[in-house]
Amino acid sequence: MNSGILLVDKPQGITSHDVVARMRRLAGTRKIGHAGTLDPMATGLLVLGVNDATRLLHYLVGLDKEYLATIRLGWDTTTDDAEGEPLPAASAALVDAVDDEALVTAMQRQTGVIEQVPSAVSAVKVDGKRAYQRVREGEAVELAARTVTVSAFEALAVRRGDGFVDVDVRVECSSGTYVRALARDIGADLGTGGHLTALRRTRIGAFGVDEAAALEGFDVAQALMSPSDAARRALPVASVTTEQAVDLGHGKRIDAGPAAAVTEAVAGAIAAIAPDDRLVAIVERRGQTLKVVTGFPAGGAS
Repeated sequence: MNSGILLVDKPQGITSHDVVARMRRLAGTRKIGHAGTLDPMATGLLVLGVNDATRLLHYLVGLDKEYLATIRLGWDTTTDDAEGEPLPAASAALVDAVDDEALVTAMQRQTGVIEQVPSAVSAVKVDGKRAYQRVREGEAVELAARTVTVSAFEALAVRRGDGFVDVDVRVECSSGTYVRALARDIGADLGTGGHLTALRRTRIGAFGVDEAAALEGFDVAQALMSPSDAARRALPVASVTTEQAVDLGHGKRIDAGPAAAVTEAVAGAIAAIAPDDRLVAIVERRGQTLKVVTGFPAGGAS
């Protein structure tokens, strides 16, 4: 099995680790990683790296993401989603007071650059241990707020029930944003409590769930995306000569001049791609040279 990127549409009820384990069996290799997990209740896009393409995942995990979700206003849960234990419900008067204007105002307060406290049952590490592990062991976990960006928070539909309001939303956000926490914080703002009842990841950077394959009947060979194609979607590209590709393969710096039209104004990671469409390395500009940050074996990144 060659190296490459796989796009999987994860079904509900299984963990991201379950998907990785399934792909390892199908691909016949243990060298498979992912660019960001999904909770068991969530569905949608998982981006996996196979063999040497796992080195590319570092540059994909921080890409912005898009989700479709349903927020239920009316009560909190212990996990901020439907899998947790329900907490005391809000009064009917508070739930009835959630009109369109109040909802939009609360959502606007969670839009833009915000300080967000992750859910206590998240995978954030506290002194080397996952927060959810500490919660399961009976510890009271208080996580520090982190700066995240919610670039779009849009209400798509509102449905009112007996003691609750369901809001279908679309969220575009930076990596590290917890949609569960958005539901919790909207509910806190409105005084009703809130939690997620459904979550689907539809996009990671330029990778969309519409091009992902379902887990059932997944064909690894057919679905495998080349590292160079994946890198083009995520990073600026420097097209290098065959000779430069050899030098980069040996860890040498190369002159940035021939690629200046592409990389002149670029800071940070750049994908160096050879004439044979092989991803040679991830490089960074150092003055007038390009320096290897992450190399890809000559036989493994085609």
